[in-house]
Amino acid sequence: MSVCLPDVLPHEDVFDYVQRLTGGFDARLYQQVLGAANAFKEGDAAIGVAAADEASRERARTLLSRTQLDDVHSHPPFEDRLHIFNLEAWDSARWKRVADWTLGQLKDFLLTAPEAEVHAVIDGLPSDVIACVVKLMTDAELKAVGGRIFHPLPGSRVGAKGYLGARLQPNSPTDHPDDIRWQVFNGWAFAVGDVVLGTNPVSSDVASVAAVESALHDVLTTFGLEEVMPHCVLAHIDVQAQVEALRPGTTGIWFQSLGGNEAANRTFDVTLEKMVAHAAARTGPWGLYFETGQGADATNGHHHGTDMLIHESRKYGFARALKRRVAIAQAGAGREAAPWVHVNDVAGFIGPEVFRTREQLVRCCLEDIVMGKLHGLTLGLDVCSTLHMDVTLDDLGWCQEQLAAAGPAYLMALPTRNDPMLSYLTTSFQDHVRLRERHGLKVDDRMWAFFQRLGVIDADGRPTKHFGDPAHVYVHYRRAKGDTRPEAELRVEAEARMAQVRSRGVPLAVGHGDRTWMLEPTLEREVRGLYDDGKVGLWSELSDAAVASIPGAARLKTRSLDRRDYILHPPSGESLDEASEATVRALRHQHAGRYDAQVVVSDGLDPRSLMDEGHLAPFLARLRAELEATGWRVAPEVLVVKHGRVRAGYQVGHLLFGAEGDLRPRALVHVIGERPGSGHHAFSAYLTAPDADTWAKPGAVDHDRTRLIAGISDTSVRPEDAAVESARILAEARTSTAPLVSGVG
Repeated sequence: MSVCLPDVLPHEDVFDYVQRLTGGFDARLYQQVLGAANAFKEGDAAIGVAAADEASRERARTLLSRTQLDDVHSHPPFEDRLHIFNLEAWDSARWKRVADWTLGQLKDFLLTAPEAEVHAVIDGLPSDVIACVVKLMTDAELKAVGGRIFHPLPGSRVGAKGYLGARLQPNSPTDHPDDIRWQVFNGWAFAVGDVVLGTNPVSSDVASVAAVESALHDVLTTFGLEEVMPHCVLAHIDVQAQVEALRPGTTGIWFQSLGGNEAANRTFDVTLEKMVAHAAARTGPWGLYFETGQGADATNGHHHGTDMLIHESRKYGFARALKRRVAIAQAGAGREAAPWVHVNDVAGFIGPEVFRTREQLVRCCLEDIVMGKLHGLTLGLDVCSTLHMDVTLDDLGWCQEQLAAAGPAYLMALPTRNDPMLSYLTTSFQDHVRLRERHGLKVDDRMWAFFQRLGVIDADGRPTKHFGDPAHVYVHYRRAKGDTRPEAELRVEAEARMAQVRSRGVPLAVGHGDRTWMLEPTLEREVRGLYDDGKVGLWSELSDAAVASIPGAARLKTRSLDRRDYILHPPSGESLDEASEATVRALRHQHAGRYDAQVVVSDGLDPRSLMDEGHLAPFLARLRAELEATGWRVAPEVLVVKHGRVRAGYQVGHLLFGAEGDLRPRALVHVIGERPGSGHHAFSAYLTAPDADTWAKPGAVDHDRTRLIAGISDTSVRPEDAAVESARILAEARTSTAPLVSGVG
């Protein structure tokens, strides 16, 4: 359903319009008018708040432009405790200066007033007002506003005007410390990486996260940079706190994904109380690092009938309020209140159900840059794309160029545009080199001086003969460790270690093409080959022969009409069709309570991961043996779901295990093909084991109760090892009343 606004009367604002059509205030129509003012995105259309056409969109914007800020603030499109908490950091005194303005007046002010006057007002702008004024701006206007508001991190130039930072993202399909170290060396060889060394872990196990934390901490301390920039392992914030408790001083800035409402945050196993407590613990130099993204609330079923911009803006309001709490904690500990808090907008990570095209990706990033800055935040971007979006490798470069003028604080930085673990497309090291040169941008002064000391750039900032040579950085690393071996010997060792990293499917960008910002030609061909292979995987189908080869296979299917419907409309793959529901109910009757563990297999986004030799068969065989050895009674059938997503597994658990009053645990292992593009053809195992009473409650089991083991293949996390780890995690669940900590995000 789309929103049609047939007419707007002269001088009519949003509330006049709603009054005229309904005879009073109608909350749903109000939400629809707010949503209709947005630039078109699939995510808004899916929840029925996108404009039916450009004329309706312009009419909605006209209504908004005439609406007073105080009226918007007095009519939140939905309310919860998060909305109230966010007002903690809202300056009501500054609000009084602008409360009687219209949104059109606020827009003109942001575009034309002296920068000092803009800075004097923004702390008084509530999140919903910020979202609404952004709806009124063209892309060019968003660039103009973003290009005049800056909030550098304390004691640095990160986020300052004329600077473009980089979050090094040294991800490994196996969490191997050497993969992580060498990608840091690689980034620094291109004079890239000045904001945070931030690794997305495969495993959220405390011991594994601690090992990655130690690897990052070691690199910073070896080079004497521990007071210049932090490191971070992007596990759940509770896990990071556990690592810090076990190994004090080894964690840097703490990370957490945020939602725009309380229900969405529960999907991340986050509550207001939990985040306030963590903020109160951040009394040192490094505070909190948040990731957000338009559409996450809606795709997790928590949109409250409200458009993506409102939710995203409220995430920034949450970050602003938590930033204030960090400042209070620092002051209480006798430190200067200078919170190192920043936000990374992961635009494009979800997929085409949020938006599909490069133009929509740019629009989203521009909106989020401005909303973040109007909240007083240092905001970076992950200008990224999944392979099932209509965004190519070359499109990403175009997007980056469009966004440079809006002044994002930083972008991601990987050896290539293809992440070897997350299987999505983002910003490469050499994209940073290109953007810096074309747009006259700098990196943080302290890190620029460090890169000069390394010798990868000269005193004038020009690349030296060592530019793009991670082995050169390794030599300096070993020297800082006190290694006195000849450089030639260290370089031989470096080449051998880089070969080992590449053998695990992690690319390293050594050297460059005709220009310093171009990939070396062989690596360029490899990256494009992976992209093409990923597209093949995306449109593959799980063959009948593959299903027949699974012992005990019982076929199910979701409500997706076909592969295209499944790819473009993910909710269709989250629930079983009627015949499959009946099959599961019959199976429950047949089992008669004899089993407490069930294995489900879904094709996912790359069915080849289940069909490749040495992938699924050894995992299932070892999994069954390990589960039974730890006391689980595993059903003989393996339920194979065509066009299945994670939540289809939760429905299976509800139908198969739900029993009110039964507090015994019931385990579901859901095996799903991962996003293609890494070359690993990997699958994941989603592990969920609440009690039968919880399974019985519709919607009670979601991602917040699930652990994830990702990157399972014969070239990354070995299937047999993943099976052993799955059984270990589920064995813990048998003896614990607490839900599994989520690894799903």
